[in-house]
Amino acid sequence: MRVAVTGTPGTGKTTATRVIEEADGRGSGSGPDLDIGIGLEVVHLNHLIEDEELYTAIDEDRDSVVADLDALAERLENRDDVLLESHLAHHLDADRVAVLRCDPATLETRLRERGESETKARENAESEALDVVLAEAVDRHGLESVYEIDTTDRTPEAVAGELAAVCRGEREPSAGTVDFVEYLT
Repeated sequence: MRVAVTGTPGTGKTTATRVIEEADGRGSGSGPDLDIGIGLEVVHLNHLIEDEELYTAIDEDRDSVVADLDALAERLENRDDVLLESHLAHHLDADRVAVLRCDPATLETRLRERGESETKARENAESEALDVVLAEAVDRHGLESVYEIDTTDRTPEAVAGELAAVCRGEREPSAGTVDFVEYLT
């Protein structure tokens, strides 16, 4: 089983998957008292890309790297029973894709609070309003494999619980259920 957890930066991917790691006893702390039990290794793709230099260039303007998706896919080729976490995860092979969503105004605030520039925060908020990651996930994996989760007013533990339900097959696919287009008006 391969599950991708993706979404616009700031939607809560890393935080929720860290809750899963800790609940499953794989994290650094004792973790919350959750019945996650998904049995999947969490792979934080952004760390893997940086640590193993799986990128083609450094984008100085955006203060980021340009990931080499082919090299990343090759590096993960024989890895199964994993939960892949990154805003890029939907570009890789997966059995299920959880797309985390967040109200664009809330997302913009989160990104600014963690030090992103006003331009980058606004760009990501607009991307979220336009369903960019969701559309890419559906295009690559099909409606039957995509699960949309709105994280706007939810705790990381609640989001982790939703992700666990996706992993265990306890939730029906749901793409197109979240609508933030009003942000653009």
